[in-house]
Amino acid sequence: MLSWLLPPPVETGIIRRQTRPVPVGSVTIGGGHPVAVQSMINEDTLDIPGSVAAIRRLHEIGCEIVRVTVPSLAHAKAMEEIRDRLYKTYQPVPLVADVHHNGMKIALEVANYVDNVRINPGLYVFEKPKADRTEYTQAEFNEIGEKIRETLKPLVESLRDQGKSMRIGVNHGSLAERMLFTYGDTPEGMVESALEFIRMCESFGFYHLEISLKASRVPVMIAANRLMVKRMEALGMDYPLHLGVTEAGDGEYGRIKSTAGIGTLLAEGIGDTIRVSLTEAPEKEIPVCYGILQALGLRRTMVEYVACPSCGRTLFNLEEVLHKVREATSHLTGLNIAVMGCIVNGPGEMADADYGYVGKQPGFISLYRGRDEVKKVPEDQGVIELINLIKADGQWIEPKET
Repeated sequence: MLSWLLPPPVETGIIRRQTRPVPVGSVTIGGGHPVAVQSMINEDTLDIPGSVAAIRRLHEIGCEIVRVTVPSLAHAKAMEEIRDRLYKTYQPVPLVADVHHNGMKIALEVANYVDNVRINPGLYVFEKPKADRTEYTQAEFNEIGEKIRETLKPLVESLRDQGKSMRIGVNHGSLAERMLFTYGDTPEGMVESALEFIRMCESFGFYHLEISLKASRVPVMIAANRLMVKRMEALGMDYPLHLGVTEAGDGEYGRIKSTAGIGTLLAEGIGDTIRVSLTEAPEKEIPVCYGILQALGLRRTMVEYVACPSCGRTLFNLEEVLHKVREATSHLTGLNIAVMGCIVNGPGEMADADYGYVGKQPGFISLYRGRDEVKKVPEDQGVIELINLIKADGQWIEPKET
């Protein structure tokens, strides 16, 4: 049996946390659905043509949910035309409005034009910190909490009545002052901030919630999400989690940071949607997201290559051959292809591969289907014969012309 036909739990060994399904347009987060990929455009939302084009570019390369910044009422109103132009010139795209400071009026307006509104509990009702404050009394804490509840109610009722959803997005760097005084600059403070907003939403009969707890420091992000899961389990809550390492930076290190945080939690079964936050063009984030999911066996969107690191036993230029095999087959979906330099570890290490390309004898390549050797061919014909084998099995598709 070809490996992509196996059910994900058998293939990955990852038992995902059971969560409630939450709709974001045509995509469902949680509820056993595939981990969804998100990103965010860089364009000013008032640039309507530019925003429409940016959303479309992301969606066309596999971004399933697109977030747009909405810092003012004018930006909120612009989302109506952005949505309408997408419908007319492209197709509906699941849209999230990102609302931060003093978000009541902005969020209430934009809720009419998007599928999900992201709010930041630390900034939704902004309280300017007092430099001379030495404590936060319970009365002060509750007073602000009640003010937040009053301003949140119209938004929650609007989203609830429209069948839309909300992301309660806590950032480690923007915790409210009263949370900092009460819980410190800690993962616990992040979790309690999220729980306060969850309880408010539940009091209005609204449960279409996804939760995120993001930090630029990987250990803090991991600790906050683990604690959130623990607290939700104790409280009987099953909301899905959006994972991300905020402000991860750029280049190789930004990708490593994001993978360390997101991948660690996904491997534990935690996480229902992800965004890799790079200081690069948003289009660069999508391959990293799918790479993380592919590596963990949670999504199969490209070929999985198994290749040994090369050693003195290798019978051909492994790096060069792997490049040729990848170049010829990378447009395929869901296959496992192994490229092994010798017979010592080859068959064992590629036991789960659909096809194998193994150097068993100088000048010749042995091609495998699963664990069975199919034929031996001259080295210079190895790649083309691998393609022919895939074609013979009906698994080949022609690459798209560029």
